[in-house]
Amino acid sequence: MKRVALYLRVSTNNGQQTTDNQRRELEAIATRAGWQIVATFEDKISGAKGRDKRPGLDAMMKAATKREFDMVAAWSVDRLGRSLSHLVQLFAELSALGVDIYLHQQAVDSSTPAGRALLQMSSVFAEFERAMLRERVATGLARAKAEGKRLGRPRAKGATDAAILRLREKGMGVIAIGRKLGCGTGRVQSVLKGAA
Repeated sequence: MKRVALYLRVSTNNGQQTTDNQRRELEAIATRAGWQIVATFEDKISGAKGRDKRPGLDAMMKAATKREFDMVAAWSVDRLGRSLSHLVQLFAELSALGVDIYLHQQAVDSSTPAGRALLQMSSVFAEFERAMLRERVATGLARAKAEGKRLGRPRAKGATDAAILRLREKGMGVIAIGRKLGCGTGRVQSVLKGAA
C-alpha cells in the first residue's frame, strides 16, 4: 500500500479560505486508489513564499527526507508553489528522495512514465525562463548604461563620513546608522573600515 502525505494550502489565514475542499477531495482519491494517508501538511500563506516562510511545506520536506511517505498528493500544482523555479527545485528534491508527486487538477502522477515526463519538461521550461530573465536584465542594464544612467544604489544624501564616524562613536550600530543617514550598510561599513 502506497503511503501518501497530503499537502494543503490556502493563500490567507483570515478565516475566509479553508483547505476543507482540498482535503475532502484528496482523501476520496486516496480511498479510491488504495493509498494510505500517513500525514497531512498545511499552510495558510501565499504560494509565492519560499519554504522558509511555509512551515507546513518545510515539515513535509523534512518528513520526506526521513522517508515517512512514498508520495505527496496536492490539489493542484499552484498549491505547492507559484514560482516555476521553486516548483522545479521542489520536484527535484522529492524525486531525489524517491518520493512521487500526485497533482489532482493537472492529472499528474510522477509514479507513471507520462507524469515523470511532464515534470521533466517543467524543469526545461524553468531553465528557459531563468535564461530569458538573465538576458532581459543584461539588455536593460546595457541600455541604461548607453543612455548614461548611473547604475546601482543611489548616492546617500547628507551621509558624510564624519557623520557616520560621529554616530559610531556614540555607540550606534551599522544598520541604525544607515537608517538614520539614509544610506546603505555597505557605505557605513566601508567608512568604518577606512577609519580603522
